[in-house]
Amino acid sequence: MVVAAPQTDRKVAVVTGAANGIGRAIALRLARDGADLGLFDIDGEGLASLAAEVELLGKSAVAIETDMLDRSAMKAAFISVAQVLGPVEILVNNVGQSARDKAAPFWDAGPDLADFLVRICLHTAMDACREAVPSMRNRKSGRIVNIASDSAFIGSKSSAAYAAAKAGVIGFTRSLSRELAEFGVTVNAIAPGYIRTRAMDLLPETFVAKAIAETPLHRLGEPEDIAHAVAFFASEQAGFVTGQTLIVNGGRWMN
Repeated sequence: MVVAAPQTDRKVAVVTGAANGIGRAIALRLARDGADLGLFDIDGEGLASLAAEVELLGKSAVAIETDMLDRSAMKAAFISVAQVLGPVEILVNNVGQSARDKAAPFWDAGPDLADFLVRICLHTAMDACREAVPSMRNRKSGRIVNIASDSAFIGSKSSAAYAAAKAGVIGFTRSLSRELAEFGVTVNAIAPGYIRTRAMDLLPETFVAKAIAETPLHRLGEPEDIAHAVAFFASEQAGFVTGQTLIVNGGRWMN
């Protein structure tokens, strides 16, 4: 953690689920674009490594090992970022996960799994927005980017609860964008397809080959592909774009 006096003229971004994969790529891209970073994740070691990379880019990082399902811990993390870096200008709600090895047809997947997926994918985004939105409204400025999934559109098999949770993220994005528009705050979402992450690396080679075959561009996406899209939504150039969901999946939505 870098301790510094809060500054009101700096661009401060918070990225949840930042330690690895898509979150890590987003954090590094925002740092290159000039933001100081609040980094939240349960992977403390990964956060420390990421914070060091951010600092090498000449930006400050507040790395907080926190469970985003713990609302009290999340609230404390946001308070820490505000105290050290200043008010949050950009919030990227990236934390979430699919059913992974527990994926199963809806009738076989239990309610406990569904509850977890809705909490980790949807509730964490809503909870983080509750912490960041008040100062954005007061300053009449801010960018919120929610990471959804193309599963919300495609309806991936054996992922009903995950698809429902990510569809909830998209609906939440649209409603919140309307509520915050009068305050100059934009809210958008990105729906990734198959992205090369640690979770993807753990899947059978046959699944990965099928994923590539289903993608018109015939490759997996890279975390940086999502980071580029986040950078646009977080930029001044996207000041007239709100309530949108950008599908970044190599054309798979056309299948």
